[in-house]
Amino acid sequence: MKNALIASAIVAFVLVGAAIAGAKPTARSATVTTARTGLGRIVVDVRGRSLYLFEKDTHGRSACSGVCTVYWPPLLTSGRPAAIKGAKPSLLGSIRRADGSHQVTYAGHPVYLFSGDTARGQTNGEGLKDFGASWYVLTPAGTKIDRD
Repeated sequence: MKNALIASAIVAFVLVGAAIAGAKPTARSATVTTARTGLGRIVVDVRGRSLYLFEKDTHGRSACSGVCTVYWPPLLTSGRPAAIKGAKPSLLGSIRRADGSHQVTYAGHPVYLFSGDTARGQTNGEGLKDFGASWYVLTPAGTKIDRD
């Protein structure tokens, strides 16, 4: 009896965890700003997390979906994104993703966060080659920083 209760509790825990993990996060209107890092001044989200472009993206379309978004989550917005403190409003936009969500673009590039950046201003994804192409942080002018 005790083992059956423990097994039931474990199954319930796993199912609830899977449901939470599969739930689509609620997007808000995104705010983009800039920060100084070891690579110079770059574009970041309002929490100071570095934003990256993916070289496989073409014509303003995201080539990162499925498992890719686990490692490289797109910066989503529910309204018009805002630019503050050095980010250029004229370079901001958004695209509609295949799942219907809206992803922020900067200088025409869909932008992403990197799961390996765990603190403000980290740029651990800079220059990585994942999911078929390279990832780079952006300057406030909208160009990639390529330290290769």
